[in-house]
Amino acid sequence: MILASTLAGCSLVPERSGRQASTPRTADSRATAVPIRTVDRACMADLGGSGARFTPLPDRYDGNGCTNLGTVQLIALSSDDGEMALSNIGAVTCPVSQAFAGWARYGVDRAARQILGSRLVRIETYGSYNCRNVAGTSRRSAHATAAAIDISAFVFADGRRVSVLDDWNGGSTAERQFLRVVQTSACRRFGTVLGPEYNSAHRNHFHLEGVAEGKSFCR
Repeated sequence: MILASTLAGCSLVPERSGRQASTPRTADSRATAVPIRTVDRACMADLGGSGARFTPLPDRYDGNGCTNLGTVQLIALSSDDGEMALSNIGAVTCPVSQAFAGWARYGVDRAARQILGSRLVRIETYGSYNCRNVAGTSRRSAHATAAAIDISAFVFADGRRVSVLDDWNGGSTAERQFLRVVQTSACRRFGTVLGPEYNSAHRNHFHLEGVAEGKSFCR
């Protein structure tokens, strides 16, 4: 793990955090790795200042429109009084990681305490980087540039687990309210947010995608 205070002198080869990316990077003879760009170091310093724990990753071009530029491997995010663990998450761009850290702390954990009466201890995901197209199209997904995260469930200190699949419609009144509140909160921080009411492909997760110039969509 590399903290913000040491970023200026960090190695070009990331430390191993013990976590594996949710989807292996494309094995391609054209793939190349280059040093972390200077422009991303300020973002990573801010991310570290938020209390997030992460490992910076070297820039990587995997070919076919798939890249990891300015990405990090997130290990844990900070809450008001502790940490929130993450599962099944791979490389994520630093700006999306910043938005995710803010949403987790201020949008999700605080909503959990207010609505469910318990703090958030883990966010479960279906992953981040994935060299693929948007389903049913020839257009590259935001996942292909590590600019999106799919959120599947939330685990709380009281042992409760609330999932998008099971509890969007099937949960208690409070659990349904919680999921809708956190999706609305995500829409204030991300450029594109898709959930169960968008289409059947998103019935089991929230798709959180980084801000794109002139683009904003929430459903």
